Amino acid sequence: MNPVEPVAPVPSPMHGTVESVEVAEGQKVAAGAPLVVLEAMKMQHVVAAPTAGLVTRLNVAVGDTVAEGDALVHLEPADGEAAEPVAAPPEDVEDGTVRADLAEVIRRHEIGLDAARPEAVARRHGTGRRTARENVEDLCDPGTFTEYGALTVAAQRRRRPLEELIERTPADGLVAGVGDVDGRPAVVLAYDYTVLAGTQGAMNHAKKDRMFEMAARRRLPVVLFAEGGGGRPGDTDTPMLSGLDTMAFHLFARLNGRVPLVGIAAGRCFAGNAALLGCCDVVIATADANIGMGGPAMIEGGGLGTYAPEDIGPISVQASNGVVDLPVADEAEAVAVARRYLSYFRGPVEEWSAPDPERLRTLIPEDRRRVYDVRAVIDGLADTGSVLEVRRAFGAGIVTALVRIEGRPLGLIANDPGHLGGAIDRDAADKAARFLQLCDTHGLPVVSLCDTPGFMVGPDAEQTATVRHFGRLFVAGAHLRVPLCMVILRKAYGLGAQTMGGGSLRVPVATVAWPTGELGGMGLEGAVRLGFRRELEAIADPAERQAAFDGIVAAAYEMGRALSVATVFEIDDVIDPADTRRWITAAFRDAAPPEPGGRGFIDTW
Repeated sequence: MNPVEPVAPVPSPMHGTVESVEVAEGQKVAAGAPLVVLEAMKMQHVVAAPTAGLVTRLNVAVGDTVAEGDALVHLEPADGEAAEPVAAPPEDVEDGTVRADLAEVIRRHEIGLDAARPEAVARRHGTGRRTARENVEDLCDPGTFTEYGALTVAAQRRRRPLEELIERTPADGLVAGVGDVDGRPAVVLAYDYTVLAGTQGAMNHAKKDRMFEMAARRRLPVVLFAEGGGGRPGDTDTPMLSGLDTMAFHLFARLNGRVPLVGIAAGRCFAGNAALLGCCDVVIATADANIGMGGPAMIEGGGLGTYAPEDIGPISVQASNGVVDLPVADEAEAVAVARRYLSYFRGPVEEWSAPDPERLRTLIPEDRRRVYDVRAVIDGLADTGSVLEVRRAFGAGIVTALVRIEGRPLGLIANDPGHLGGAIDRDAADKAARFLQLCDTHGLPVVSLCDTPGFMVGPDAEQTATVRHFGRLFVAGAHLRVPLCMVILRKAYGLGAQTMGGGSLRVPVATVAWPTGELGGMGLEGAVRLGFRRELEAIADPAERQAAFDGIVAAAYEMGRALSVATVFEIDDVIDPADTRRWITAAFRDAAPPEPGGRGFIDTW
């Protein structure tokens, strides 16, 4: 063993100033005991005894400036040998106690939780609705939600004590963060109606900015619970005058076309909250929702009359006019539907089951004039339980739905012969065009089930600007980047049929017809009346004229039957309906998703 110096200097580990000397000459110290405290860059650094021993000399006093390596004290090791250095012991903390600073942090977080606000929660439950935190907890997988900005309070310190703001305005009325939804992360924001009626204040605007930027950076879907009013006039702690430089609406709108956006409205959703809701890909709303770009105060302030909140944008209005895509009974169902909706944008599922494909053979009557239920056809094609129809109450002539076939998520559009015989009117065209944009943006191939006599025409139809609205459907189809598979169930006539195929029967990766299919430039009856007007008018006897008309129609039908059209290769095949799923899966098997964000944006309408 090497001999140990009888007296060892303890060097300074840095340049600094002596703030305190913790020992005296002649004092015995244990290994790790503090000797000197240095101050450097406003921080205290404790120099501890590297070994047990006796302090034989002090070289410094309080206020001295020392350089790195200068001897601070001389220490004679105990028992004549050095010991291993020992770190300074932590501050004494009794088992089970919490430091004051940590206790305050815990207290501040707990103040904002529902358990600490029983009166506010009771009032909320008294309306039949859940709290914002209950909705977030239900949406996110257990234990996965990380809240951002939980300690913010309303920007009203000039008019209210801070402790009151902490207790009455937790999180500034917006619960925001990131949580897993069925194992995948999502940005979740929920306006808290129990805090200043869910109004949008300075701090929760800043939180929205932060969360929307994060959603863009991490490419995370966003779920927004948009209950509440608009801007809050009572905030005093900002230099804001007009507030028109707020970035939240711009940042949220820019997410359109980049990530799935889900909006949920329950109760009152007005002004700024409604503006955010209107930017979403899909709007889910409860039966008691009222949605409007202005609430009662704004309407009355504009001199437009006095109304109760329940008079403004009830679900009966907002579902039928297309604002609400998915009406639901309550918040619990809204959360369940939101989870289900997001699942279609997360790739295939491994477990699925299919209905009996032979049932498809009997769903369309042999009588070409007999109406049938196109939703039964959709249910027969899609995986069992996988159909989520959106915007059902609007544009009834076309069904738009998210489905799965062999586990793969797809978009589906279908003409409904039960409405106007399947003719496409203005609302149906708008509905289909936007749905195609949605599918294209998020990489879902599209199945088109065609049974239409064409576009709705006539003087009344033209008053609805059909020329432009029908044009939207052509343009949407022409810009599809995802593949389209067209199945002609029965009628495929005119321009309307072409739009169901993306603009032409040559656009889909597969264009097939069922045995009931019939195709033509326009509806058979109309074509015969126009093309054979002179010949028919020349027949005086009405019964004979009708018989001649029926005969010409029958001949035209024979020429336009799918089997006849297939002989000139205008369609790819006429198939057994039971074989439809195989055609669809084969058509989409090698389809790669489009580059994200390349489309631009999805029309909000």
